[in-house]
Amino acid sequence: MWEERAERARREIAGLAAGGLDLAELYTAALAVVRRAVPFDQGCWAGVDPDTLGMTSVTNWRPWPVTDESAARFAESEYAGAEPNTFRALLRRPRPVARTSDAPHRDVVRSVRINDLLAPQGLHHELRAAFRVDEACWGVGSIFREGGQDFSDVHGELRAATPAAVLWLAEVEDAAPGGFTMTLHSVVAQAHASISGTARDRMRDAGGNWVVLQASRLITGDGPGQMVVTVEPATSHDVVSLLLAAYGVTARERDVCLEVLSGNPTADIAPNLFISPHTVHDHLKALYGRVVVGSRGELVAKLLI
Repeated sequence: MWEERAERARREIAGLAAGGLDLAELYTAALAVVRRAVPFDQGCWAGVDPDTLGMTSVTNWRPWPVTDESAARFAESEYAGAEPNTFRALLRRPRPVARTSDAPHRDVVRSVRINDLLAPQGLHHELRAAFRVDEACWGVGSIFREGGQDFSDVHGELRAATPAAVLWLAEVEDAAPGGFTMTLHSVVAQAHASISGTARDRMRDAGGNWVVLQASRLITGDGPGQMVVTVEPATSHDVVSLLLAAYGVTARERDVCLEVLSGNPTADIAPNLFISPHTVHDHLKALYGRVVVGSRGELVAKLLI
């Protein structure tokens, strides 16, 4: 019976994914499908940058006001702490799903996420999952129960901003109230945890344009831990690499595609990549099939325009 419910939910979600919904609409509809199969009280799903796992959009099942402080603490615990069942840790498992009760007790009692962020909200049971296709993760999510039965084993402060940044933030906030807070703290937490002191994530802004958020550690006399976050239009390479991953191209197909997007003919691509012209044509044929185009011109137009 459970297997039938799970398969029915999988088919419904696959249908939703092909329905042309935007990410927030897709996640809201998918959460409704999941809730019919696995009842829960609250849910939170996020789209992520597959290269960094930085959260670039957040969709909650029901309104969930998030303060800057709680968003910062969550991001720090997720990306720089020693939390149980982090999404990055889940991706190292054959089955990227885990319950709070699956974690060692010593880790649970020390968890900032579980004890300081979820428990005060009355959320005592969590089921987390990372959503991946092949080796790429495109989203993560958690569903929560306030009490009673557990899920079964089959189930920062803004210091300053430029006028342009203030306007951009207002537009993003109007489009998705509260949604950007987690994205901002996500990239900041990654930078804090990075040896280089920098991190970058790709996301769509309120106008649907691709942008890159880059967080960098500041060296100032005002105290440690300050970050500057810049927002700039994504380059064609930033967007193309993301799109090619979404189309499931191989590493070699990606190399050939980038050569084509640079305007190089087959006669130049072959020696540049140390392969034969025949192999270049084979990779192009495979690319056309994955991206659903019929020529180089259509390939360039679909990926860059």
